[in-house]
Amino acid sequence: VPVPGGPCPGSVSGQPPLRAQGRVPAGAHRQVTAEQLRARGNALFQAGDHEAALAAYTEALSLSDAASERAVLHRNRAACYLKLEDYTKAEADATKAIDADGRDVKALFRRSQALQQLGRLDQAVSDLQRCVSLEPRNKVFQEALRALGSSMHEKMKAMSCTDSKVEQMFQILLDLDEKDADKKQKAAQNLIVLAREEAGAEKIFQSDGVRLLMQLLDTAKADLMLAALRTLVGLCSGHRSRTTAILAELGAPRLAAVLGVEHEQVSLAACNLLHVMFDSLKEGLQKDFRGKEDAVVLDSSRDLKLLIKHLLELLVLEGASAHGRDNALNLLIKVVPRRSPKETNNSLSLWVIDQGLKKILEVGSTVCGALGSLPVTENSRMSTSVLLSKLYEDLKCDAERENFHHLCEDYVRSWFEGHELPGKLRAIQTVSCLLQGPSDAGNRVLELEGIMDSVLSLCASVCEAHQLVAVEALIHAADKAKRASFITANGVNLLKEIYKHSERDSIRIRALVGLCKLGSAGGTDFSMKQFAEGSTMKLAKQCRKWLCNEAIDVGTRRWAVEGLAYLTFDADVKEEFVEDKAAMQAMFHLAKSEDRNVLYAVASTLVNCTNSYDHEEPDPQMLELAKYAKQHIPEQHPKDKPEFVKRRVRKLLVAGVVSALACMVKSENPALTNSCRELISRVFLALVEEAEDRGGVVAQGGGKALIPLSLEGTEVGQTKAAQALAKITITSNPEMAFPGERIYEVVRPLVSLLHLQRTGLENFEGLMALTNLAGISERLRQKILKERAVPMIEGYMFEEHELIRLAATECMCNMAMSKEVQEMFLAESSDRLKLMVLYSGEEDEKLRRAASGTLAMLTALHPPICKRIPQVTVHWLEILQALLLSPSAELQHRGAVVVMNMMAAAREVAEQLIASEMLEILSVLAKDKEKP
Repeated sequence: VPVPGGPCPGSVSGQPPLRAQGRVPAGAHRQVTAEQLRARGNALFQAGDHEAALAAYTEALSLSDAASERAVLHRNRAACYLKLEDYTKAEADATKAIDADGRDVKALFRRSQALQQLGRLDQAVSDLQRCVSLEPRNKVFQEALRALGSSMHEKMKAMSCTDSKVEQMFQILLDLDEKDADKKQKAAQNLIVLAREEAGAEKIFQSDGVRLLMQLLDTAKADLMLAALRTLVGLCSGHRSRTTAILAELGAPRLAAVLGVEHEQVSLAACNLLHVMFDSLKEGLQKDFRGKEDAVVLDSSRDLKLLIKHLLELLVLEGASAHGRDNALNLLIKVVPRRSPKETNNSLSLWVIDQGLKKILEVGSTVCGALGSLPVTENSRMSTSVLLSKLYEDLKCDAERENFHHLCEDYVRSWFEGHELPGKLRAIQTVSCLLQGPSDAGNRVLELEGIMDSVLSLCASVCEAHQLVAVEALIHAADKAKRASFITANGVNLLKEIYKHSERDSIRIRALVGLCKLGSAGGTDFSMKQFAEGSTMKLAKQCRKWLCNEAIDVGTRRWAVEGLAYLTFDADVKEEFVEDKAAMQAMFHLAKSEDRNVLYAVASTLVNCTNSYDHEEPDPQMLELAKYAKQHIPEQHPKDKPEFVKRRVRKLLVAGVVSALACMVKSENPALTNSCRELISRVFLALVEEAEDRGGVVAQGGGKALIPLSLEGTEVGQTKAAQALAKITITSNPEMAFPGERIYEVVRPLVSLLHLQRTGLENFEGLMALTNLAGISERLRQKILKERAVPMIEGYMFEEHELIRLAATECMCNMAMSKEVQEMFLAESSDRLKLMVLYSGEEDEKLRRAASGTLAMLTALHPPICKRIPQVTVHWLEILQALLLSPSAELQHRGAVVVMNMMAAAREVAEQLIASEMLEILSVLAKDKEKP
């Protein structure tokens, strides 16, 4: 912790800043008059201490009753606020002075300066014209009025120039005879950039821009459509009234049609526009234009429902493209369910379930390649499962959930009964989709009469497509506890037969995954093995073989990872997997591929390999009782001991696990669920456990990937990611680990580690990381203050655990460089300063070093604290003397700095120091040549 050499240059000596006090009752004796306070404020203002001057004028106002005197004080406060760049308060105070005296040119001039900074140029001109009329020969007023007039002229010129530019850009884009592609591209780019600025967006909107953008969309040319959609994003971002008007002009059917086009980039741009429109309609205006907004905008729920209705219709529209359907599903996932359980209104989810659940299930039940099936991608069913799961989780009571179950059961029955084999396949595919999403609903439909029998009979079908549907349903059913015992009894032999005798790899690999799931029922318990010795290893070997076989399509190889996700509960399988570099890299390559359904399986496999799942040490007494009662006791595999885990982590790092995880986090796909995020966070925490590995993790993009993980997802996942960030921040240079603006994003996750429900280790690492950040810059300290971390840091200074107490004190030492924190130590009702003085006399040398370092910092940067130290404890002198007499040169240095600052701060403190034995101690130290 750095110790300053003495008081800051430029600090104002003399009187400390005045604190505002209550008005003195009439007739009471006034020690200081308003006139004296005003004079003091003037002196402080001249010295450049504008905050202290403001405090003096404010206190003077509380003592003054005369209207003319109060007007002068308001005028003076306006000058202080101008210097402090608080223009709103400057305008308010100047206005109060003008209300008292309309001919007060100083107040008028100051108000014009404030209005100019607030962008209200017309009002600023009016005030300046009044100043010139009152003092026609004042050159300052004349020059200011001339400069302001010139500024307004330039602004008007720029606006008229923007008008012509907007018109010109649209002419170039809509000119069918224009052959210069570069010219068109530049015009499109300029339009998009202009729309990102509020003034530019408003100008495009006012210049009949929406109609012209609609013409660009109607050209059906991809580049022009992209330009139009991206410009519309700028117009709609954070502006509800413009969004409402644009939606009314373009129409929801047109937007949905653009979303469903074959061109993938255009569909994605339309998806982005619709997402922005949803946000604007839901949240309202984010920027400061609320006055206009309230007058224009009514309830937007009708517009929201209209857009959602067309998205639901797009799902079952035969002419819609497969990726357009996926984009519609992704939008529904983002905008329909509540973002937080704290929100009470789930009416949008209920409306979507009533109006569109059957349409959503139509996508989930689609059998690829079947006659008349909807065009879907490999990700469509997973997206449908995630949407169904989100809708189900958003329900609040049993009646709502029962309605959901009935709708699902009716849909499955409608296909299962009376539609022959194609109908049965659709019904079974729906069951698979529900089991992957809201499993409660999946279990309910699985128990419908005839469903399970059909699944088992179709597993033996000679048609590959039929067999695929049935085997996948069987695998998903094996996940669920209700059906696992039934399937173990009835399905294992069937799956073994399929695995051994099927000639198709696509079928065999799925049968293998079913066997893997059933074989891993014991989890990490070494004593619970479902299959014969060696069978698990054989299954794992076959999974790795398929995983590395690039001749097999990605969708099929994904199932090999699914198998490993279950088999890697076994430590022998983990050890073999990390030795197989080709298999690891094949899995990482899949994680980066377009097929995002593999994300959860990859994350699960890595959690198993790094042992980053939760495992509690059993109570020895409970173990003895369990043995006595002859109950089963879980056993750890010998290869799951820490030294084996550490070796596996190293091998994963060498194979490139970090870049794969970073790529997984970037995914915008619904497959990156909150539970998947949590798994990735657990893996990252295991990867940064050893300090020497952290630099490599950061270099491969791990630091960047951890920030979104720490801000979104399950509470456990966010905490794990925040702890990983803390470990990196403690041992790396934060400015290199998190370059640019990224370093400020790290503060909030680190502060979250200070909450009381976190563990002691998480508290400690959070404090250590914040100490490093607080020592970097004032802007970072301000960010920590803004996140309300200081009261929590103070709380941990009283912690019983000595390391946590020390970390909190060191953190406070670095935070003390901030003026707001320095002021906290002067607060009348606070024991902060007393605690820091007493800690400087503790036996723990590290704690003494941190506390005395804080005192050295405070006394140097904020001299009024020097006068308070003798008042907080009678032991202050002996504590300072003990620091100077310490055998530690660092403690002596800190003590010497504190004494030097106190000597310089006030005569009465200096007299107390000299009256003690301090002079003799200092004389001895001054002669010590070994400690320069």
